Formats: sequence, structure tokens, C-alpha cells
Amino acid sequence: MRITTLIENHVADSKSNLVAEHGLSLHIEHEGHNILFDTGASDAFAANALKLGIDLVQVDVAVLSHHHFDHGGGLSAFLALNNHAKIYLRHPPEGVPHFRALGIINREIGLREELLSLYRDRFVFVDQLTEAWPGAFLFTEIVHRHDLPAGNRFIYLKKNNSYVHDAFAHELVLALRVEDGLVVITGCSHNGALNMIQTVRERFPEEPIRAVVGGFHLIGLPIIDSLGGSKASIVDIGRTMREMPVDQFWTGHCTGKKAFRLLQGELGDRLAAINTGSRITL
Repeated sequence: MRITTLIENHVADSKSNLVAEHGLSLHIEHEGHNILFDTGASDAFAANALKLGIDLVQVDVAVLSHHHFDHGGGLSAFLALNNHAKIYLRHPPEGVPHFRALGIINREIGLREELLSLYRDRFVFVDQLTEAWPGAFLFTEIVHRHDLPAGNRFIYLKKNNSYVHDAFAHELVLALRVEDGLVVITGCSHNGALNMIQTVRERFPEEPIRAVVGGFHLIGLPIIDSLGGSKASIVDIGRTMREMPVDQFWTGHCTGKKAFRLLQGELGDRLAAINTGSRITL
């Protein structure tokens, strides 16, 4: 398996000609499949893919982790480039996603949902545990054994001119079976990275998790990279991860650099960063 980060908030090599943005997109080569997981906030992921030697026309399956622009804003670009890959996702939320903070920030952060109608034959909606293709499992019912990310308090759904907190029923997690275990791929982990790992563990208790890759949503206000919760709470997450039977964690995007350093204090070299252009071989 090879995982290439097509877009993330930062570039792995400052001398490269790749573009970074607040978003996430991963290209995964595994068992003969070319998989696109999320599309970032714009078409920048596609430009980066070209520079990295990855042909998005050859992608045969795509997965959208949830209905936020920083993970699906590049959908229209992908649909224009690729005319055949099915895109797996959950149904849209009942309301328009917004980010609200400090009494002055109120920003719509949802997708262009009209794409779901314009390209209805391309989308496969999942509402239960689904083996999308052999050895690829999409989890939709995520257990809540652990606290949800504190940063979720800024994210709402607008319904009939009123706002309610988003319960993130539009989020999923992907698990891919490898020769000696499983690899878990998250988008933003609004349901909690610990809960996502626990969900996979409870379904496949005998299979070790070789890696967890994706965002953990431990950030508060992205513009200043604030912590979503207290330092103590994030250290506790790191300690819990340390005790989990997971070989390696790779994270970035909505985890935030400050939270990353706190996690690394607990996980050491079991934690590494994903940045635009970085590649993981498992």
C-alpha cells in the first residue's frame, strides 16, 4: 500500500512546487485499486496529483469522508477529470453546515450538494457497515466510547434560519485490509479518532491495526491553530492512543500543529505528520 497526500495544510518540502490549502486529499494505491479519499477544498489536489505523477483518470473508486468543503470542495474538478469512478459517501446532513465562533464568524462550510443530483449515477450512499470492494470497509455507525472533539462546538447545521450543533451523522471511516492487519483512514474525525479506532476494533477484534491515517480534529480556531480542548484533554487522547494496538499514527490537517506536539509527547516515533506531497508505504 502506498498513500500519497495530495493536499494538506502544509507542504512536506518547502522547495517543491506543490500547493497547500486548508483541506485533505489522499491517493491510495492498494491491491490493484487506485483510491481517492477526499478532494480538498478546491482543484489544487488535482494540480498536485499531476506534479506527483498520479493520474486521477485512473482512479477507480473514491470515498468522501463527510460533507465539508475542505474535504469535498474539489469534487467538481474530480468529476470533470474522471468519468467512471464511483464515489462512496453518506447522505447529506439535514441542514447547511456552518462554522460559527467568537460571535462574529459565521461561515458556510458545506458542499455543493447540487453535484449529487447532476452526477447522481456516480454516487453510492452508504448508511450501514459496507464492504465497498473486497477488503474495504466503510463504517457509518461510529461508537461513542470516548468524548467527541471539543472543536465540534464551533460547527453547526443551519435549519430554517436557526442553528443546531452538527451531530456528524454524515461522516464515515474507511478501513482497508492489508496482509497483516488493517489500515484505518479518517477524514476529520468529528466523531472522535478514538471512537473511530474503537469502532474498527470492535468489528475486527482479532486483526491488528497497522496504521491510522488522517485528521483527528483537535484544532479549535484554524486561523490561529488554537487547541480545540485543554492541553490535558489532548494529552489524555495521546495516552489512550499509546495503549491502543495500533502500530503507527499519521496525522495532519485538522489535528493542528499544537495538538500534534502534545500527542507526540505521548506517542513518540509512533506518530508522524502527513503534509502535501508526503508518501507512506505500508
